[in-house]
Amino acid sequence: MSRPRPPLHRIQKPPMTPRKLKMVIFGGLLLLIGVIWAVVIVIQPAIQRTIVITTGADDGIYRGFANKYAPLLKKEGITLDIRPSTGSVQNFDRLQDPNSEYEVGFIQSGTTNDADTSNLQAIAAVSYEPIWVFYRTSNPSETIDRLAQLRGKRVSVGVPGSGLLIVANQLLKQSSIDTSNATLLQWTADQAYAGLEAGKLDAAFFIGRPDADMQQKLLKSNLKLMNFAQADAIVQVFPSLSKITFPRASTSLVDDLPQHDVTLLAATAMLVAKDTLHPALTYVLLDSANEVHNQEDYFTPRGYFPNQNIQDFTLSDETKRYFKTGRPFLQRYLPFWLANFIERRFLILLPFMALLIGLLQAIPKMYEARMKKRLVAWYREIKSLEDEIWDTKNPSVEHIAQWRNEIEEIDANANHIRIPHQYFNEVYALKQAIKVVRDRIASRSPTVS
Repeated sequence: MSRPRPPLHRIQKPPMTPRKLKMVIFGGLLLLIGVIWAVVIVIQPAIQRTIVITTGADDGIYRGFANKYAPLLKKEGITLDIRPSTGSVQNFDRLQDPNSEYEVGFIQSGTTNDADTSNLQAIAAVSYEPIWVFYRTSNPSETIDRLAQLRGKRVSVGVPGSGLLIVANQLLKQSSIDTSNATLLQWTADQAYAGLEAGKLDAAFFIGRPDADMQQKLLKSNLKLMNFAQADAIVQVFPSLSKITFPRASTSLVDDLPQHDVTLLAATAMLVAKDTLHPALTYVLLDSANEVHNQEDYFTPRGYFPNQNIQDFTLSDETKRYFKTGRPFLQRYLPFWLANFIERRFLILLPFMALLIGLLQAIPKMYEARMKKRLVAWYREIKSLEDEIWDTKNPSVEHIAQWRNEIEEIDANANHIRIPHQYFNEVYALKQAIKVVRDRIASRSPTVS
């Protein structure tokens, strides 16, 4: 007679194969690497705390903007590293270089020409930059209101690297003026002012706000300010320029200077960044720009700047969202560093939170399945035993004895199954199944008539 098989012998699983073992180990390693990667991202600094900005001359308008931004950014824990430059052109070259340390800068509209700007993005248009043409004539009654009237004259057009030089040359070229029919000099603003006063120049281009020191000196001098009579036509040719009006008596109400409204052209100062600038820093810069540039002046109502009226560069996605809904929710109510910390960690923890929620929902079902699994193994053993009973046509005494031993062992093990009381009905259902098979064995016994 063969030795009776122990319970669960019929359904025990074969040992794990080497191939399956390797797959399990490989999956575990991938999971470990993923956990380590997430931990490294969580503990690393959120973003840099310094922004390198390229401005312009130390006494220029761009430097003035940056000086006003710095304390506002400092409140958010961000240091603004201000670097001077020769002007808009150099700022553009610095930002266009992907390997440079410069991340943000001011660029004058119309100075990029057809250059590739794909790696740059505009944060906002922040201010008009009025273009002034002051001139002197030997005839007090002579008035210049068209650029074509500068033919044959000595004209200062700005310095190399400045946006003014590019715009001035473009405007003069459109009026058929070049070095063949005029003397075009690349002088600084101070040199041009001194040249006009000394009679060494006939006219000069300047750029800047009316409250700047140089503009105040020019406006209060005996020099004449050109009124751009053709401004409407010019802005059609040069969309990067705008037509603005300097109101009568803006310089002095007492002296009534100027004595009539003056039509000027204006470029637009744009705050531009590399497309690698962290989005959170873009929002902080936009807040600073809004604080500095939203005041009313001679040319624009309150709140006109900063704005999205930019053609030279692609607007950043953060700019579009900012002007639509403002800063992100957390940044509105928490300190910048804390909001950014939470946002970054939230993005990292989001999939883990989703996994946790799914796990919490699955735990009760997993627990129930585990409890039932303790019984399922015995059900499978019983089913296997019952199948053998049915398949054996003429069981011998030894078969009957073996079957009885197995069913009694199953019954004994069922009595020792540890299971919560809410699953006791499952235990009694198992016992009922055991009784059915025990009766089946008894019915197959040769001694039964």
